[in-house]
Amino acid sequence: EVQLVESGGGLVQAGGSLRLSCEVSGFTWEKFDHYVIAWFRQVPGKAREGVAEIVPWSGSTDYLDSVKGRFTVSSDNDKNTVYLQMNNLKREDTAVYFCAATFGTQVVVELHEREFDTWGQGTQVTVSS
Repeated sequence: EVQLVESGGGLVQAGGSLRLSCEVSGFTWEKFDHYVIAWFRQVPGKAREGVAEIVPWSGSTDYLDSVKGRFTVSSDNDKNTVYLQMNNLKREDTAVYFCAATFGTQVVVELHEREFDTWGQGTQVTVSS
């Protein structure tokens, strides 16, 4: 069973940076390359919001409009790990960040939580003013 473990969250001042990591493990016959990995975030009382996604075998990426130019998603295929580099953080980026996976080889057109079936436990990101 595929498992996702996030790390790297914390408290940062507005304008600062954080890098989140998502380590993927538990493969049986499939490989890291067979998955699309995405980052979502959630604040209390709201639905999870898709932030970024990457197709590790091709490097294709997609982003939520509000994070374009500030966030970068990347993968280290040798380490089965996906990263989310977050720069110029804003207070509205405060949320629990989750990584998620779905079997596929192309970016998910609609970055919605229903398209992903495996989730990590989440990591808190808090941006202070």
